[in-house]
Amino acid sequence: MPVAIITGASKGLGRALAEALAARNWDLVLDARGAEVLLDTTAWLETHGTRVTALPGDVTDPAHRSELVAAASKLGGVDLLVNNASALGAEPLARLEGLPLDGLRRALEVNVVAALGLVQEALPLLRASESGTVIAVSSDAAAEAYETWGGYGASKAALDHLAAVLAEEEPRLRVWAVDPGDMATDLYAAAVPDDRDPRPEPARVVPAFLRLLDERPVSGRYGAPSLLEGR
Repeated sequence: MPVAIITGASKGLGRALAEALAARNWDLVLDARGAEVLLDTTAWLETHGTRVTALPGDVTDPAHRSELVAAASKLGGVDLLVNNASALGAEPLARLEGLPLDGLRRALEVNVVAALGLVQEALPLLRASESGTVIAVSSDAAAEAYETWGGYGASKAALDHLAAVLAEEEPRLRVWAVDPGDMATDLYAAAVPDDRDPRPEPARVVPAFLRLLDERPVSGRYGAPSLLEGR
């Protein structure tokens, strides 16, 4: 069975993607900071009959990243790494003039440094896979300038660039930065708590990720809405 590591997998997009892969008989290594919610997610996923290893922890901890890759190795390797765990930098979001620098450091550490660290840790196993794939979950804020989204957007822009360079350096892998578009997630609610406009559930976006895995287009940046329109 193929094996995926998904960070930030206890809820939102991470959980929805894990559910879809479990339904396709993928074995999973899942990470999140909240142990209780992550274990609840794992119990649900195991009803699909797939092997699921849940490892609560913080992706900024090198020992935790090593633990994730070691767990995947025990399941057979790493075919897919999804860097989904994210930090906003401020909750709610703040204009740059008031953005806490410690918050910006946290966003960069989670969204960029930890993501690269996990790629580095998993790279030997990804190279050994016949379909080694890295997905960096991006954001529209990485490419467009939106008031108050500066810190988060800067971190996601840096992640996009790392993904693009990784694709050049590792041509045998598929490396996709994927903007999922607007979703109804706890992350968005924390970012803009006063925004009550309806947004799609993360499960509505997952078919875009599955299309990438099925069709395996060239490495690059993709938007989920465009992928869904092209179905």
